[in-house]
Amino acid sequence: MGLTPQQITPFLMFEGRAEEAMTFYLTLFDDAEVLDITRYGAGEEGTEGTVRLATFALAGQQIMCIDSPVSHAFGFTPALSLFVQCADDAELTRRYEALAEGGQALMPLGEYGFSTRFGWVNDRFGVSWQLNLPFPQF
Repeated sequence: MGLTPQQITPFLMFEGRAEEAMTFYLTLFDDAEVLDITRYGAGEEGTEGTVRLATFALAGQQIMCIDSPVSHAFGFTPALSLFVQCADDAELTRRYEALAEGGQALMPLGEYGFSTRFGWVNDRFGVSWQLNLPFPQF
């Protein structure tokens, strides 16, 4: 599967948990699928069977991920987050609760003046998500 020229795709680097994270994220969206996945083989730089490179889609947005074969002293930061517009309060609440489980709430679900309902969370993998229920459009 090739990317089109000038396409910007979020790229998530994990250390051994890429497939677990990707599988979890797929449960959060009805329109979600793995588009491509390759794994490290025996004798390769990464741990055999872990994700060399995967591309998946959530609600039409392609995201790439890997399991880094190199241990690094940095992780994810809330300075960059995945912003999700939710269709209704039930969808927002379901996603927020799933992402917060084992993670960290940065802004609990509430009304903050810029949306009908909003929440910000770092999930159990350290990836930061902003979930928004926009004001109704009349």
